Amino acid sequence: MGHLKTMGLLSAALLAGTMAGAAFAQSPDEALAALANQTLSTGPGGEKPVSASEITLNDDELAKIKAMGATAAIVMHYGGDDWSQAQINGLETQFKAMGIKVIATTDAGFSAAKQVSDIETILAQKPSVIISIPTDPTATASAYRQAAEAGVKLVFMDNVPAGFVAGNDYVSVVSADNYGNGVASAHLMAKALNGKGQIGIVFHAADFFVTRQRYDAFKATIEKDYPDIKIVAEQGIGGPDFTGDADRAASAMMVANPGINGIWAVWDVPAEGVIAAARANGRDDLVITTIDLGENVAIDMARGGFIKGLGAQRPFDQGVTEAKLAGYGLLGKEAPAYVALPALPVEKANLLDAWQAVYSTEAPATIRDSMN
Repeated sequence: MGHLKTMGLLSAALLAGTMAGAAFAQSPDEALAALANQTLSTGPGGEKPVSASEITLNDDELAKIKAMGATAAIVMHYGGDDWSQAQINGLETQFKAMGIKVIATTDAGFSAAKQVSDIETILAQKPSVIISIPTDPTATASAYRQAAEAGVKLVFMDNVPAGFVAGNDYVSVVSADNYGNGVASAHLMAKALNGKGQIGIVFHAADFFVTRQRYDAFKATIEKDYPDIKIVAEQGIGGPDFTGDADRAASAMMVANPGINGIWAVWDVPAEGVIAAARANGRDDLVITTIDLGENVAIDMARGGFIKGLGAQRPFDQGVTEAKLAGYGLLGKEAPAYVALPALPVEKANLLDAWQAVYSTEAPATIRDSMN
């Protein structure tokens, strides 16, 4: 992705012209309602999405998998957020139902070098399957290639290594509708601002397919549907201190643009930094929208704070689907190249129901108590 401010524009324009236009209605609420019935994202190679509800294993197939004594490794890009833990929970739940033992779970901390090392260490344990999300599709490709050549069945979250072909090098890739969630977060921003104002964007300055889709979608939707909302500042953050980086970026935006009304952050952890910046700058009126339903942003939303809306993924269900697709790989069953789960717009009014949908568990007391 490099510098998102320039590289995202072409794909944003193409997607806006070919797909997103059908989703937009007369008001933000109408546009948000329309998202429930469609998936706007395409796969990393432009693949059309197949619904996760179509990925199933019958009793005979489950019995065959259980008899294999298969093992699995989960190789994460980053483990420091609620999304990653929900993915792991979904994977572990479904693997247990399939009789597959999870022998390793790793966290690369967004370091491609660490992830390569993690994969090499895991391969010594000879797992049957690896579920993973590449930190960098190019820098990690050789390590994943080594796994594929060793006969390991690979299922990916959100993105695939460079040069990999579905059905040959890996089973499938499963993703949330990240483009759809970017669209949702734009409509939620417009709703909170009543269609007028100045906003800033805090994006992810890295070659990462998922976060690029979010940025492209948010920016294209604002520019196409809301001419009275002006994007007056953009700043990329590279991490690993995403909260601190976003805090500094948002503070700089507010100082340089005193009239700014809202700031979009690419996911919930940077959004926490934007919240800190708003507080430090005495901007209790600042509107923030983001993507991913983490506990801290949910608490802020429940209290009627800065977070007015967000687009949520469905990471528990995504993990369950990835585990089932690993079963497809073990059975030699043909799998779709790209599987997606729909976007979930979240506001305070549907926060508790959304938490249940996202994590397959009741919202914690920290959130429920903040609703009162």
